Amino acid sequence: MNALDIVIVEDEPYQREMMRDFLNREGHRITVAGNGEEALRLFSAGSFDLVLLDFRMPGMNGLELLQQAKRLNPEVDAVIITAYGTIETAVAAMKAGACDYITKPVDFDELSLLIDRIAEHRRLVKENQVLRQELQARGVTADTIRYQSRQMAELINLAGRVAPSQATVLIQGETGTGKELFARLIHTLSPRSEHPLITVNCAAIPETLIESELFGHEKGAFTGALQRRTGRFEQAAGGTLFLDEIGELSLSVQVKLLRFLQEREFQRVGGDRTIKADVRIISATHQDLDARVKDGAFREDLLYRINVVAIRVPPLRERREDIPVLIDHFVRRFAKNNGKKIDGVSREARDALIKYDYPGNVRELENIIERAVVISRGSLLTLEDLPFQELACTDEAEAGGEPIREAPLQQAVESLERQLIQDALAKTASNQTQAAHLLGLSERMLRYKLKKYRLK
Repeated sequence: MNALDIVIVEDEPYQREMMRDFLNREGHRITVAGNGEEALRLFSAGSFDLVLLDFRMPGMNGLELLQQAKRLNPEVDAVIITAYGTIETAVAAMKAGACDYITKPVDFDELSLLIDRIAEHRRLVKENQVLRQELQARGVTADTIRYQSRQMAELINLAGRVAPSQATVLIQGETGTGKELFARLIHTLSPRSEHPLITVNCAAIPETLIESELFGHEKGAFTGALQRRTGRFEQAAGGTLFLDEIGELSLSVQVKLLRFLQEREFQRVGGDRTIKADVRIISATHQDLDARVKDGAFREDLLYRINVVAIRVPPLRERREDIPVLIDHFVRRFAKNNGKKIDGVSREARDALIKYDYPGNVRELENIIERAVVISRGSLLTLEDLPFQELACTDEAEAGGEPIREAPLQQAVESLERQLIQDALAKTASNQTQAAHLLGLSERMLRYKLKKYRLK
């Protein structure tokens, strides 16, 4: 467990001492204050990792104190303690910068789990700051790791821990989620970074040529083989070979890839000389390889070999916290590329961008922003610059073939309910008990709705 420096701000002496004694036994370093003014003096004199704030206190209340504490130390985490466990309280606390809230009487087991999660997140953030500094020291920009969500923070951290090893990595995720960026990140942070990163899109190469592309061929191996050709394995010697869309490989090529992973050697097409190569394999796919194995289209033993470490990159709709960060990044990049002065995005346009589901994920968002920057007439991107009206009008209504411009009420309500559930799960790191509490639902009802909307 990571010990935290915690300040408890609570006007009830008994409650304050109970929490202090419990958290001391948990190994944390505890300071207490009986009101907001006393707490502010503590904040001015020292630095804390976490503040536990009573929502209702005489004089300065918890939210007012939190706002001032954040100005003194923007990095401090905060949990609001309240006897008024309403959604309004939670929303106000989150807007003021709290990471969570709990209700009185305080459940100490729940408090312990919450603080452990906060401690783990702080550790994660610090490790990722070190990774970012290492990338910058190697001359790599931070563009590859732009994110705000906890899911992406954990994946970046995992990539950093995997990078120094020799383990094969399988990166899974929908098209456009950024799987290749993770492959590049792992390679850049690995001891192989001074050697090549060779990328092969297995879906883009005809089946008749993929074996030659990967392993090379000898002169005369087949019609048109006028000279010897080195394959991607030889080109990647000492470095990393990234096999994108590995699920598209034929079974015959899978056999040769498996032999390489077992023996670290191969033969060129039409050759009989065994060639050894020191190459690390990183693979990626948008397919369900377990299902491909059951269908007989992918070798189970090969799946075990390439899947030593698995990284699943979530779709953009599951990490909407990342969308504003990506919007601002893409606006700056394309404004610069096109020599335009774009100051930002209108509130209505930003809301539309955040609510959209992005079947094409980050790549689709990137294309939408580039288009908007190119066609924009002003210095602010507006709804008129976005293609959502066109997308909505492509769906034809049953009656008369008229385009559907507005969703039915039930669909709109379900869409909002789904989004609120996803937001609550994101804020609680998928803790269903806390998410249900945040939404004002019973856990049983939350589980029903998770099943109804097929949410994980």
